[in-house]
Amino acid sequence: MNGTAGGRGGVAHKTDGGTGGKTDGRVVRGEQTRRLILERAMAIASSEGLEGLSIGRLAADLALSKSGIFAHFGSKEELQLATLRAARRVFTERVVLPAQQVADGLARAEALIDNWLDYVAEGVFPGGCIVYSVTAEFDSRPGRVHDAVAKDLSDWRAHLADTLRAAVRTGELPDDADPDQLAFELSAFIWQAVGDSALHGSRVPLDRARRAAATRLHHAARPPVL
Repeated sequence: MNGTAGGRGGVAHKTDGGTGGKTDGRVVRGEQTRRLILERAMAIASSEGLEGLSIGRLAADLALSKSGIFAHFGSKEELQLATLRAARRVFTERVVLPAQQVADGLARAEALIDNWLDYVAEGVFPGGCIVYSVTAEFDSRPGRVHDAVAKDLSDWRAHLADTLRAAVRTGELPDDADPDQLAFELSAFIWQAVGDSALHGSRVPLDRARRAAATRLHHAARPPVL
């Protein structure tokens, strides 16, 4: 029995050794190409919206074949959805995850707001916040892309509201605070600032949003016990 098992293992190893290296190399190159395509797609979407994306445009910009890009996405809609998913990952890495290192409650809520404003100010994408750029395109157009944009916005606001609910549990916000309403107001400050900043090419609106959010949280907070 041991000899038979060893034989099977040897055959399997020989077969894998004959093709595994080439297969792994193709997979790695495919993943690198996909990342390259999505990086360019996010840059275009931030400035021109998702309708500015096309397989032909990306092929010309990146000196790739249309068939090669089509093999990765299959349709313009799938390309748009993949671009949104990639943008969400970037947003999560730059805004959400760093805030997880801050104590739960108001400090984390402040970190989320600061991180988002910094994310826009640093020009991670040439046109600013991608979700802001594409919302006007799809707010009244039903379909999968509309649903993906709406989910991104809802998930962000729900995450901020959950963080504020934690502040109620820690006693930083009063028991009668409305975290959902507060999250809506704070998001509105940022949303306005993102648009004004892109329109005027200025960071002043981002600074104003930062001060407005800090003031709103200050007034919402429970007064410290002296």
